[in-house]
Amino acid sequence: MLILVVNCGSSSIKYKLMNMEQETVLLSGLSERIGIAGSRIKQESYKGEQLVLEQDLPNHKVALEAILKCITDEKYGAINDISEIKAVGHRVVHGGEKFNQSVVINEELIQVLEEMSELAPLHNPPNIVGIKTCQELMPHAAQVAVFDTAFHAAMPKHAYTYAIPFEYYEKYKIRRYGFHGTSHKFVSRRAAEILGQPVQDLKIIVCHLGNGSSISAVKNGISVDTTMGFTPLPGLPMGTRSGDIDPAIVPFLMEKENLSVSEVNNVLNKKSGVLGISGISSDFRDLEEAAQQGNERAELALSMFAYAIIKYVGAYTAAMGGLDALVFTGGIGENSKDMRARVLKGLAYTGLQIDEEKNNSRGKEVIISKPGAPFAAMVVPTNEELMIARETKELVQ
Repeated sequence: MLILVVNCGSSSIKYKLMNMEQETVLLSGLSERIGIAGSRIKQESYKGEQLVLEQDLPNHKVALEAILKCITDEKYGAINDISEIKAVGHRVVHGGEKFNQSVVINEELIQVLEEMSELAPLHNPPNIVGIKTCQELMPHAAQVAVFDTAFHAAMPKHAYTYAIPFEYYEKYKIRRYGFHGTSHKFVSRRAAEILGQPVQDLKIIVCHLGNGSSISAVKNGISVDTTMGFTPLPGLPMGTRSGDIDPAIVPFLMEKENLSVSEVNNVLNKKSGVLGISGISSDFRDLEEAAQQGNERAELALSMFAYAIIKYVGAYTAAMGGLDALVFTGGIGENSKDMRARVLKGLAYTGLQIDEEKNNSRGKEVIISKPGAPFAAMVVPTNEELMIARETKELVQ
């Protein structure tokens, strides 16, 4: 069974073609700068053959048409005809309260997704464009929506409800939704496999650390809490997002700086986080290099990030009544041995010790705590595309 995984962003489309009999990637690619000068498609096959197509891509439809040509390219493609694709799995950022699991897409579902776009105005609209375009270009293939929020839909009411007038939840569905759910689900299950135990028997904290970061508490295979909320803004300080702040800062800044709603929203989402603290970069690699050279604000940004992780790990351990595994994933979690070390040294009070040699790795599955630790500290590279493909396969086979 061949499944195409599609992730449509505002100006990009990531895609992978997978053979789900062996769960192998036949090819993967990225269409970038859609609607912007200098647009192109970069694709690599399982044989290592690389295709770079420099082409004007004015919109997502033109980009997807070009992607399908690349997939079926005689030299660089992996299949002869798009009719070989059985289904398309679409990453959809926000499923609201209506979708707590993946679903096969029909016209009614698209209408519901469009109505929910106000919950994720930057993400859901391009997701919907991708769905409609694939329906048009591949009418033979089943289309499946896999929601970023679905894994967190099982959170108990006391964890997802905000302490504001309850009528706002009833009227506008303002509550904690959580994001990165596909990653948290894949990583927690893979961690259990590595430990050789059923995920239903474990208490796991997953730290998905990247430019956007979130932590989840996964108890007995179910997400019971997570750091992101109604939007992806709260929780850890991120690349450019503020993370948790006193809400009263918002009207204070609006008054002092004469900012509009959209302007203060832009400050919190695009000018804050480690970029705002350091004044240097939103890229943690740049910050680590600057901190090593003695830049105090870069060091402060890194320290704040690690401190926030340590606080949430402590809180979620208490909330679950224990901890069996602490798992690092995402671009930073998988690749920054220094950030992992910062966090684990902050948890030394538990008796955990780091295996420095094993921690000196990038992008590999590895247990980095020494034997006898009170819980396993691990690195598990995420694979959201595989999770999307698996959920798509379950619904269409």
